[in-house]
Amino acid sequence: MAPLLTPLLAVRGSDGTSLLRGPPNCEENSAFQRDSRQSRYVTFSKDGSLFGWCNGEKVSVVKSSDGSLVGSFDLPKTAMLEFSPQNKVLATWQPYTKTQDNPQGAPNLQLWDFQTGNCIKAFYQKKVQGWCPSWADDESIAVRNVNNELHFFENNNFETIANKLHLQKVSEFALSPGNQPSKVAVYVPGAKGAPSFVRLYQYPNFGGPTSALANKSFFKADRVTMLWNKKATAVLVTASTEVDKTGASYYGEQTLHYVAVNGESAIVQLRPRNAAFYSPQGHILVLAGFGNLRGQMEVWDVKKYKQVSKPQAADTTHFSWCPDGEHIVTATCSPRLRVSNGFKVWHYTGSVLYKQDTPSGAELWEVLWQPFPSGTFPEKPVKYQAAPSELGSTEAKPAQAYRPPALRNKPQTASSKLHEEEPPQSMKPGAGGEKQMSKSALKNQKKREAKKAAKQEMKSDAPPTQTEPSSSNAAPAASTSGDPDTDKKIKNLKKKLKAIEELKEQQSSGKPLQKNQLEKIQKEAQLLKELEDLELGL
Repeated sequence: MAPLLTPLLAVRGSDGTSLLRGPPNCEENSAFQRDSRQSRYVTFSKDGSLFGWCNGEKVSVVKSSDGSLVGSFDLPKTAMLEFSPQNKVLATWQPYTKTQDNPQGAPNLQLWDFQTGNCIKAFYQKKVQGWCPSWADDESIAVRNVNNELHFFENNNFETIANKLHLQKVSEFALSPGNQPSKVAVYVPGAKGAPSFVRLYQYPNFGGPTSALANKSFFKADRVTMLWNKKATAVLVTASTEVDKTGASYYGEQTLHYVAVNGESAIVQLRPRNAAFYSPQGHILVLAGFGNLRGQMEVWDVKKYKQVSKPQAADTTHFSWCPDGEHIVTATCSPRLRVSNGFKVWHYTGSVLYKQDTPSGAELWEVLWQPFPSGTFPEKPVKYQAAPSELGSTEAKPAQAYRPPALRNKPQTASSKLHEEEPPQSMKPGAGGEKQMSKSALKNQKKREAKKAAKQEMKSDAPPTQTEPSSSNAAPAASTSGDPDTDKKIKNLKKKLKAIEELKEQQSSGKPLQKNQLEKIQKEAQLLKELEDLELGL
């Protein structure tokens, strides 16, 4: 039955809301009557059986299978809506407002019994962040963040608060997926020099200083996102800052932390990609560089550790896997980017199966796959041959060899070659009876020779200057790369390595070190590699 299912793709933009039947055809779903009015929000139920949207006039809910109307609510100011996991409750939110007649304002978060259409409960929810309650998968509990404490409700009874978790200035929380017992991760931002921290609890065990399952504290966090794994055994915490005080990045600084319910925690080392997406079945991994990067994607076979394809989707602001584990969608949406809006549907082998460009003067705001219950689409063997497509693929172009800035606009000459066709005589096998150099040593020597050749070329282009007699008392000139930013990074790395050497000396003398000091020592190899790359001109 699963192969007959075709996931829908919701498309929301300035020209209205529509539903497309998924790949390979990606044609408009005739069962759904396109809404030409501008929708503020669209959503599917967790099992994908329902589709809802609000368009400034009302909130509408239809069956995804045939487009038939299930419910309609006269709520013209609604800006957001969500379904509870079992589709028993529909939550709607509108901006909080006050009037002269009603200076307190009216409750703006409403919970509706989806079967009867009656309002179960209305709350005040001024902030849009975290507006919707979080439910356990079986709806046995629901959670809201109210005035720096978490309120827990049981069995959709929102008249009675069953439990509370109070921590000073709780700003974020994440409820675990799956079956009981439910767990919750909470984040408290740091203040007055104190670190931020994330703690894990198991419901309803919140009392006492030892009730937390795990605790992880860290600095450098203006905001965080917390992501549970499906087994509810661990959480990944991404901590971000608006400004990178080291000056290494214009886009702020990020750190990634691992926290497990058994108390274990660690810092996860980051790599030159800013996004990672597993397929719903977990057998394919896409590593991507979006945002300030150029949209490169690497598709990997998780089991074989083998790369499948390397497509490129420039200006991507949205990426998501289709529930079938075979297709993905990338989109360029407003307001993040107001030009070149549109979306593409891909096969993971790199082929573009469908492309829709937004007309000039119009905007694309969102694309959203219809979800399905876990196990609906079984895992299929990974293919390495590109799927047939009339639109072809957009494989990323191979990276060009590095050329120093002084040589980039000049023809390549013998003295400016960056890669020799064969190694020097002294490096050939058996030369002088010495042992053949390793591949890494050969590679590093080539880089040094290329850098030396570049410097010679720069000297030959410079006008002759009168040399002055050297003075024995003159201080030796500091070696530089010619790039002030690179010199600054090299200086900072050497400073960090010197500090690590001092810590190692303290450790060897028997002095106990703090956890953060041990973590610094573990980074020595990484810092040495970075320093080597900078000095070689990478």
